Amino acid sequence: MKTLTRRTILKTTAAAGALPIIGSSALAADPLKVAFVYLGPIGDHGWTYAHEQGRQDIIKKFGDKVATTIVENVAEGPDSERVIRRLAEDGNQLIFTTSFGYMNPTLKVAKRFKDVKFEHATGYQRAGNMASYNARFYEGRAVCGTIAGHMSKTATAGYIASFPIPEVVMGINAFTLAARKVNPDFKTKVLWVSSWYDPAKEADAAKALIDQGSDVIAQHTDSPAALQTCEQRGLMAFGQAWDMSNFAPKAHLTAIVNRWGRYYEARIQQALDGKWESTDTWWGFKEGVLEMSPYNESIPADVQAAAEATRTGIIDGSVNPFTGPIKDNAGKERLASGVLGDGDLHKMDWYVEGVQS
Repeated sequence: MKTLTRRTILKTTAAAGALPIIGSSALAADPLKVAFVYLGPIGDHGWTYAHEQGRQDIIKKFGDKVATTIVENVAEGPDSERVIRRLAEDGNQLIFTTSFGYMNPTLKVAKRFKDVKFEHATGYQRAGNMASYNARFYEGRAVCGTIAGHMSKTATAGYIASFPIPEVVMGINAFTLAARKVNPDFKTKVLWVSSWYDPAKEADAAKALIDQGSDVIAQHTDSPAALQTCEQRGLMAFGQAWDMSNFAPKAHLTAIVNRWGRYYEARIQQALDGKWESTDTWWGFKEGVLEMSPYNESIPADVQAAAEATRTGIIDGSVNPFTGPIKDNAGKERLASGVLGDGDLHKMDWYVEGVQS
């Protein structure tokens, strides 16, 4: 085990082992060396945990054809550039950087290491040897919004948000539009915590939103702290990135589950076949990179049916969370009819009617 910085630990594992196993890849003949850079700990039970499950999927699928390395707890900014560069220097041939704030550092390192393939999650910049990938999280937010619209007694949800980037903004909007489709008086109160993973901040944010009248909490942050707060208060909440029901079996209504392994398996196979190219991939329910965790049995059957109708409608194309007419929260018409295209979603910096931010 090597220590890269005070906050990052390097772990290497080969196909057959559980994390961590050091040096077991020596038995494999020229495995593809693949590295993952993680924002939080693999035990966050949310965003990073979901990526780690994707890595475990590729270990199971490819056996000794791959040797993987992870670095946990890498802060966005200069720390990430140093870690990414070190991974390239160490001979990794394919490097996945899994947070929005890694985009510019990844691009900078990619320009220096032309023979290394890089993949950046949730960003928009690319290069000849740097691809981008994302999931349509807003599709799952629409399912959660459908449930919240039916079940909230105060017609008010609290939304714990990380940073005001389009990915987060479109999730807030999709959630609110779906809830207001059920109850036109529905409101979403947003509280920004300026962090992806900070359990203490997330718990405090949940408490503040509950005190302001929210009886259901959604989040675009990574710990189960908000869910645990709702469990203590006897209220409802949605998990983030993975099934968090073990932390709050009564409060946890459902969660978006990120199945990154579907994407990682496809891209690693392309690399092994010599067919990897720099692409921009945005998958969702239809492609299987996004799922919903089991619905809490406390959700009435008709509400579960409505949630499923939203999910399956998104898959077959009969439902689009961003179908007009849509007004923003200042009353301006943003879309008279039709649907917002991907280009509009990628630059979304405004909030729909009903959002209080």
